[in-house]
Amino acid sequence: MAKKAKKRKEIKRKLLHKYRLVILNENTFEEKISFKLNRLNVFVTGTLFIIVLIGLTTLLIAFTPLREYIPGYSSTRLKRQATELTYKTDSLVNVLNYTNGYLENIRKVLRGEIENNEFTRDSLFERYKLDPSTINLEPIEEDLAMREEVELEDKYNLFERNVSGGGNLLFKPVDGSLTETYNADKKHFAVDVVAQEGAPVKAVAAGMVIFSEWTSETGYVIIIEHKDDMISVYKHNGSLSKSQGDVVKAGEVIAAVGNTGEFTTGPHLHFELWLNGKPTNPLDFIDFK
Repeated sequence: MAKKAKKRKEIKRKLLHKYRLVILNENTFEEKISFKLNRLNVFVTGTLFIIVLIGLTTLLIAFTPLREYIPGYSSTRLKRQATELTYKTDSLVNVLNYTNGYLENIRKVLRGEIENNEFTRDSLFERYKLDPSTINLEPIEEDLAMREEVELEDKYNLFERNVSGGGNLLFKPVDGSLTETYNADKKHFAVDVVAQEGAPVKAVAAGMVIFSEWTSETGYVIIIEHKDDMISVYKHNGSLSKSQGDVVKAGEVIAAVGNTGEFTTGPHLHFELWLNGKPTNPLDFIDFK
């Protein structure tokens, strides 16, 4: 025990033993500065200095742009930019695929490079047939108000006209006489309607113009995209009233009857109707009488 106590006293003596740190002038040996120190003070001071240095370094790295220069460190801003670019790239890919699909449909419409389909008025309505047992048919006040608003908009709806009145699905594009009807065997995917030159050509339903240009074979052509993958095509026009990207309403004038293009024998409208990228008989949806 005495030996251990003696050893502790020796350690304590060494820690508390005072030293003097003196700074002298080398030439004159004049004392400039002096400090009284001991081992314990030096140890405590050095430890505190290291802790403060580590803390300042951590703050400098965490809250200043210097952290981005540390190898392997990824900033939040860069991560956010990478995420936004990923979303934009995915959206652009979807838009590109969507656009390529529509361009392919337009190419098929202009060249007629597709086989006939079996779309009819009944098959079209079957897609939109609802099971009343799965729907709550009791209207609430908000529903009644919405229905009144929708009734004002649905006069241009593609399917509402036939449901409400039992009439035709689409507006008649032009007043005139049919000279040639739809014949898939002869690859005539349209109806030809003879009309007075300059007579107005109307959109059969609301939609957006996706093509409005001159072609050597069919003259002035305008193509409108409607809801539910329906496309209407109007060829051999004398002039066009709408441009690509315009939004039109059902029954709105989009062109004038003409006699343009190589494949025409007189003033008439060559009208085609396409569903899901395939031609269908316009007489199933329009009464030209």
